[in-house]
Amino acid sequence: MTFTRREFTAGLAGSALLPTVVSAQTAVKEIDLLKATINSSPEGAFAALTAIRKRGKPDLAAGLIMAMRFAQLPQNYFVETLNEITGAKPGDNWFDWMLWQEANPQIIPHQASLIEFKRDIYLRIDPNFDVFLKPRHLQRDRMKIRLEEITWGGVRKDGIPSLDNPKLIVAKQADYMRKDDLIFGVSINGDTRAYPLRIMGWHEMFNEVIGGVPVALAYCTLCGSGILFETKVKGRAKPLIFGSSGFLYRSNKLMFDRATHSLWNQFTGKPVSGKLVNKGIELQQRPVVITTWADWRQINPQTRVLSVNTGYNRNYGSGVVYQDYFSSPDLMFPTNVDQRQHRQKDYVFGIREFGGAKAWPLKAFRKNKVINDGMLGRSLVLIGDDKTRTVRAYERKGITFSGNTKTVKSADGTQWQITEDALVAPDGRQLPRVAGHIAYWFAWNGYLGAQSEIYKG
Repeated sequence: MTFTRREFTAGLAGSALLPTVVSAQTAVKEIDLLKATINSSPEGAFAALTAIRKRGKPDLAAGLIMAMRFAQLPQNYFVETLNEITGAKPGDNWFDWMLWQEANPQIIPHQASLIEFKRDIYLRIDPNFDVFLKPRHLQRDRMKIRLEEITWGGVRKDGIPSLDNPKLIVAKQADYMRKDDLIFGVSINGDTRAYPLRIMGWHEMFNEVIGGVPVALAYCTLCGSGILFETKVKGRAKPLIFGSSGFLYRSNKLMFDRATHSLWNQFTGKPVSGKLVNKGIELQQRPVVITTWADWRQINPQTRVLSVNTGYNRNYGSGVVYQDYFSSPDLMFPTNVDQRQHRQKDYVFGIREFGGAKAWPLKAFRKNKVINDGMLGRSLVLIGDDKTRTVRAYERKGITFSGNTKTVKSADGTQWQITEDALVAPDGRQLPRVAGHIAYWFAWNGYLGAQSEIYKG
């Protein structure tokens, strides 16, 4: 059965279609009302929405917004109810209401029903989600993010499989690579490796030991950010191993560690739900660079590179993975963005060190490949190319540099070698590399906007 908008509005005022189970004479739990909006016949869902509207409280808005995405009932039915119980009219679809929810943290959800409702829906998608959705970890005072904003990313647990100690080959064997293919370049203690984005886009995570250091690259394709983290943390005997949970928060992947199944914010390297919350844990970043295969191989001729023989059947062709998303100015999932300074998918290079954060728009490198700048009393030099998203940052100890992405020299005419560890002078002086990463503006601003400086030069 379907209803016209007029019939629906009339029904909300009181309809003969209202089943006894949610009639005015029957006390019904909030969770039963929410479940009825997606589990019942159209009549039952209609009646549940009627009862929620009559109840008149905004604390079920989070549940209704979630139901909008999965219910068979037309979305305008939910919109009518949400308009009534919240007094807001942000739009007529799930995307609009998710943005409204993010912008209105003062609306506290009905805790018990939201937890049970999320579990009910997500465990139907994948029973393995249960490891992330233990009710004791989803209590509002135990989470570092808002439960109502955790949404499904369209895949099951490990539906985007991590690469754990994958096969590497020497550069001359990598005949599948094009010169202009972009790679994540990593070098630790002389162990130099390249991880092509055309492969990593399908996996979004690797767990490796590079140069004797256990690390994980957490690549959020939606955020445009690949961040290299050390995975050995204080208080744990073994390094953490990470995977992709299948959940998102503000269009950012929530990764998880396989030891405790705690959920982690990929962008900050901090646990946000589960056993490791409030343990003082924050993953330490290591330098990583995006550059072309040709440039990386020229600078690092001894590099090894990821083999296409990953054990998974994927199309690893150039420009295949997320092609439509990367070429579009739009986001795939809802999150509010301040676009007064930059467009939501403009790239920035961000550093979180020295007790603070700062971002440099990649367009700043169009005219100046070498930028002398600083943050929090530390003088820095950044060497970048906006076309290839390549930026390396180093402490400069007050020295002023000029040059390009191939060679730099200090004001006294000394030419310094650009390496993955440091800028190196002929007399042996070294200026250390500073960890940073590329990201879309919406992600950087969404997580660090209030804390971050923005380069305006």
